Amino acid sequence: MHRSRALARHVVAGGIVADPVSGNNDTITVTDNRTGKSYTLPITDNTIKANDLKQVKSQDGAPLKTYDPGYMNTTCCISKISFIDGDKGILRYRGYPIEQLAEKSSFVEVAYLLVYGELPTAPQLAEWNRNIMRHSMIHNDMYKLHEAFRYDAHPMGMLVSALAAKGTLHPEANPALAGQDCYKDLALRNKQIVRILGGGPTIAAIAYRHRIGRPNVPSNADLGYVENFLYMLDVLHEGPTEYKPHPTLVKALDVLFILHAEHELNCSTSAMRHLASSNVDVYTATAAAAGALYGPRHGGANEAVLRMLERIGSVEAIPKFVQDVKDRKEKLMGFGHRVYKNYDPRARLVRKIADDVFAICGRQPLIEVAMELEKVALSDEYFVKRKLYPNVDFYSGLIYKAMGFPEDMFTILFAVPRLAGWLAHWSEWIDDPDNKIYRPFQIYKGEDKRDFPDIANRQQLVKGEETKMQYSNFSARRAASLAK
Repeated sequence: MHRSRALARHVVAGGIVADPVSGNNDTITVTDNRTGKSYTLPITDNTIKANDLKQVKSQDGAPLKTYDPGYMNTTCCISKISFIDGDKGILRYRGYPIEQLAEKSSFVEVAYLLVYGELPTAPQLAEWNRNIMRHSMIHNDMYKLHEAFRYDAHPMGMLVSALAAKGTLHPEANPALAGQDCYKDLALRNKQIVRILGGGPTIAAIAYRHRIGRPNVPSNADLGYVENFLYMLDVLHEGPTEYKPHPTLVKALDVLFILHAEHELNCSTSAMRHLASSNVDVYTATAAAAGALYGPRHGGANEAVLRMLERIGSVEAIPKFVQDVKDRKEKLMGFGHRVYKNYDPRARLVRKIADDVFAICGRQPLIEVAMELEKVALSDEYFVKRKLYPNVDFYSGLIYKAMGFPEDMFTILFAVPRLAGWLAHWSEWIDDPDNKIYRPFQIYKGEDKRDFPDIANRQQLVKGEETKMQYSNFSARRAASLAK
């Protein structure tokens, strides 16, 4: 239920009026129809503070709260990192349009911008890059950890586990062990940032090579950030002097990393802030953010687009698919966005990258299906009326497939660049004077107080089908033997 709808049940807005004492127009007066009382609440940045609603009380003295599952209309922090105007299709990092950053910058430079708020000078960028690449060499225990995973473990499952485990190597950077104020030491804080940014691609590469059965290779810190990542994924017998990833593919992935680096308070970034509010170590918080990204509603969307296009199969099958979408028999993946009600600015940039990648790796057959589906959707009143425009996931999956990445690596390619955005929000949240542990309320609808009955006098109130669970054939065989 939308928060404003919940409030509207009992509270009627009297409109924006001037405060009779201060003459300030940035207020709203609400009247509680249950009690007849009126309250004037201040408006800051087109937002009212939820705590200000506590003065609105029921007849029995209970303060009014908001109900907003999914945070459809809730502001939980003040941030300076990224700006989105969903209606106009605008995305900016620290004020810089995403289009300019994709054209003129690099991922490493953008990561600096996100974390520190300004673009670096040439010496600053060189030092930043050097520190990150130095930490692309990770502890040998990380390699041993991956050896314990099954051969078919999902790369994201390995990444989440490894990020959490990495924190155990640095007790001096854990507030539970080193003191709750340890991150106020900027030198220590910055070291964890470069450790995670530098080690993230290496951990991702280990997961990839484990998944396909190849031996691990050490990082080549003499290469660029994205170049080294592709090197760790692909080098075989050639070694660091003989193998270098194709520069066009490096540039394409670098731009994709820029586009995926940050996107305001999405699910995973919110998880990062949520965990950070408990003052847990940054590695555990990052692992939690990666876990949120692992979910198919969030980071797995480009995989879903690819499966949809494969299911459609041909341009000739698009009209039937579109009708099935209208009849709610199919879902249109890669269109629409929780924030954007216009063309996702990242989608335009991804579309341009696709041609560069296809020129090197070959044109994906499904690109014709994708282009025709986009054309139909953008001209069909059904989709236009619902503001369903292509988002960043629509073409990115095709690019990854053309580059030879298996589908279970797609979310990894989202997670590695998003480390920069997560860490920027983590650092900002540490310094936020409003930093408090996240602890929302609930509306309790359960049983009232009841007395504990003796087990001999209880009725069966939970139906058997509610507690059923899956059993393997092995368990069924054992159960049959034990029951005789």
